[in-house]
Amino acid sequence: MNHKRLTLFAGHYGSGKTNIAVNYAIRLAQEGKHVCIADLDIVNPYFRTKDSAKELTDAGVTLISPQFANSNVDLPALPAEAYRLVQDKGIYGVMDIGGDDRGAYALGRYVPFIKEEGNYRMIFVANCCRPLTTTAEEALEVMREIEAACGLQFTDIINNSNLGPETTAETVIESLAYIQKLSELSGLPVFAHTAESNIAKQLDLPDVFPLHLQEKYFDLPIA
Repeated sequence: MNHKRLTLFAGHYGSGKTNIAVNYAIRLAQEGKHVCIADLDIVNPYFRTKDSAKELTDAGVTLISPQFANSNVDLPALPAEAYRLVQDKGIYGVMDIGGDDRGAYALGRYVPFIKEEGNYRMIFVANCCRPLTTTAEEALEVMREIEAACGLQFTDIINNSNLGPETTAETVIESLAYIQKLSELSGLPVFAHTAESNIAKQLDLPDVFPLHLQEKYFDLPIA
């Protein structure tokens, strides 16, 4: 994979972006890079980057998460330390952006720094198996809403279409037409297709990104 210094993951609520962000950060660390991941998701209290704190620490990844994350506070505060990702050019930064346009507002404060440096990739996490992004047109609408909310354009798409623990290789194969149409509608390239590591081995596709799934992922409702 061709890595940028900053990689941002955003998408519809429940698209699976947090799990991808965690896996991507660990992948960068395994390649010998100095990595820092920031959880900017103030919308979803269930799936949090902090849930993978041990895995990230073991991989040598620095984690920055909202104050009171994984607590009973409804709206955790974004940490000031998150500015480190846009200010420290010696690290590879990964940002997990909140779902939908509501969560994307939190990214806005960092956008001027991101644009000034210009060394970033903002990836839209697409999942055709989620209720409000079942068509490419619906996914494109969500993409445009997020862009308008944060003031930053997406550069790539990642296909994370899955049915939770019921996902098979066929699930991914059946999503290819959807993701190709979204690519055509948006004019953006497909960065990768994701799948749980055992399923990824069954896929004869270019740019497959195998995932180790957070434990909570297996409790995710399909609809």
